[in-house]
Amino acid sequence: MKRDFRCRLYIICLLVVFVVGCKVKRPDGVLPETTMENLLYDYHIAKAMSDNLPYNESYKKVLYTNAVFSKYGTTEAVFDSSMVWYTRNTEVLAKVYERVSKRLKAQQNSINHLIAIRDKKPMTSTPGDSIDVWAWQRMRRLTGMPIDNKLTFVLPSDSNFKKRDTLVWEVRYHFLEGVKPDTTLFALMGMQIQFENDSIISETKRVTESGIQRIRLQSDTLGAIKEVKGFIYYPRKKTPHTLLTDDITLMRYHSNDTLPVLNDSLKTDSLKQDVVKEVVSKKTADTIEKADQQPQPRLTPEEMNRRRSNLQREVKPEQLEVEKHIQMEKREIRQERQMNQRRRSQ
Repeated sequence: MKRDFRCRLYIICLLVVFVVGCKVKRPDGVLPETTMENLLYDYHIAKAMSDNLPYNESYKKVLYTNAVFSKYGTTEAVFDSSMVWYTRNTEVLAKVYERVSKRLKAQQNSINHLIAIRDKKPMTSTPGDSIDVWAWQRMRRLTGMPIDNKLTFVLPSDSNFKKRDTLVWEVRYHFLEGVKPDTTLFALMGMQIQFENDSIISETKRVTESGIQRIRLQSDTLGAIKEVKGFIYYPRKKTPHTLLTDDITLMRYHSNDTLPVLNDSLKTDSLKQDVVKEVVSKKTADTIEKADQQPQPRLTPEEMNRRRSNLQREVKPEQLEVEKHIQMEKREIRQERQMNQRRRSQ
């Protein structure tokens, strides 16, 4: 029993030594993986920033990279020697750069979001069937003054927009200051879809009371969408009033086109009809062919005479005259013979 236990213990120890021996050993002068990952992340960002410097400030490129080395308490020489070791151990370097790439992509998305906010241009819309593509503030205060009397947006299309998409712009309005809206106190709301072929569809409505208002436009079969525009205009009144708009959404719905399905069903029906016609015609042809292939029974002379007597022979008028003349001659000859016989008998 003790011998078995010792054998198992020896085997486990050998496996541990084998695993430890197979593991890649990192020299003391090489940066650890975690430090190398963080340093490479900051290093690539610093290089990208320094590459965008103007020509007269190109000397600052070294300052960017040196700041990264100082942050991690190392030097460029140690970094270069560490990279030499990592390039020789490609599996370790690949894992490090995979993590660095994920962090850089996440940072790029956040930077694109900040750029979109700065330039007041939306990012690429999210793919999907029912998606809110509104990329701006969802609340806006309008007073009718020239500075804040309108809300406008321009949404360019992207690869996630499809033909026959439906767009629904929804806004909730609040006429503040306890004034009941009427025909003299209103706001204008409008939306427009422009297509690649320069076709345009639009709708405008007057908002005269608080509540939710929406505009629905369907692109239908006009082609690919180029951009979507919209506005809310609150004109100035003699007495200033405030209009608050919130819960702004712009929903994009992909069209569930049933025309391909209908066409497929029609094609299927026509194929079925063609198959039926082909089968019927084939059966008819086979029946005729079989009838032709069957041997005809031999007719007797009586049957042939009977069939001939039933046939109506076509007789021409000239033939009738000739036959009539022949019959008259035969009759005269017969009468003459009878008269001769009477004379002889007398």
